[in-house]
Amino acid sequence: MQLSQLGEFGLIDLIRKRFSDIPSGPMLGIGDDCAVIPCDGQRSLVITTDTMVEDIHFLRTAITPRLLGRKSLATNLSDVAAMGASPVATFLSVALPRDVSAAWAEAFVEGYHSLSAEFGVPLLGGDTTSSAGAVVVSVTAVGRANNDTIKYRSSARPGDRIFVTGTLGDSARGLLDIKAGKTDTEFAAIHHDPSPRVREGEWLGTRPEVHAMMDLSDGLASDLVHILAASGVAAEVELESLPTRTSVELAVTGGEDYELLLTVEEGAAERLNRAYGERFGVRLREIGRIADGTPAIRWKRQGEEIAPDWHGFRHF
Repeated sequence: MQLSQLGEFGLIDLIRKRFSDIPSGPMLGIGDDCAVIPCDGQRSLVITTDTMVEDIHFLRTAITPRLLGRKSLATNLSDVAAMGASPVATFLSVALPRDVSAAWAEAFVEGYHSLSAEFGVPLLGGDTTSSAGAVVVSVTAVGRANNDTIKYRSSARPGDRIFVTGTLGDSARGLLDIKAGKTDTEFAAIHHDPSPRVREGEWLGTRPEVHAMMDLSDGLASDLVHILAASGVAAEVELESLPTRTSVELAVTGGEDYELLLTVEEGAAERLNRAYGERFGVRLREIGRIADGTPAIRWKRQGEEIAPDWHGFRHF
């Protein structure tokens, strides 16, 4: 079997099963945006690792090293936020080819530092090595949260209303602009410099009305299915409700939005949304509801169910 046939999630499942014979005790690993490691009876650490590879996740000729530094951190802070946790530290590893200049490396570090300073997150270590050709960046982020405020993908319940924190598809539209040689558009800027919802995630973590939560990195069509599979439920999504400035297909399949996707207790959803609006100056965007049934998304257009062949980003 080729790796493309196994697929990303088949590979993850293979790894998960191979390590199932080694007890993890109270620690929780593969299956959420972060692993969870209890550190006392009341709090836990959440830990995530993300890797970016040149020509797969970014084009070195299209993105400045400063923005690459910021984005490599943003993707990890987004995972911590998705757990309802506060970031406390990061670790940075880079593999750089010989054609990278000292000025490029300095600008990359400056970008990484600028976003670290914005959220008060220290860099505690990492690794540096050479590469045969591609720039490779790997970041590990550590967060902390009270045990009763950590949000998991497995907590969605039938009747929950589904929300996102912002517009979908901007980053995917930006990638299309970049590939077309238009690197100075508004959408290209969003693709290169995403804003992780760190403060929003911390606040949403304290709200018991919020049941399941994760970040949108691979696209709604894939990421919502992770919540459904973990929770054993289905979802109905109204396409007219999707907050997007581009096509519906890009909004659900494009990925790299780094907005938060969350399910909220039905009777408390309006109260939560009002409080969120007062806190952040913008309301959450409702896109559908959680329902009983086999884990799958039921796409609806003007109330009628449709069956498009939509899926998010696939690594293999």
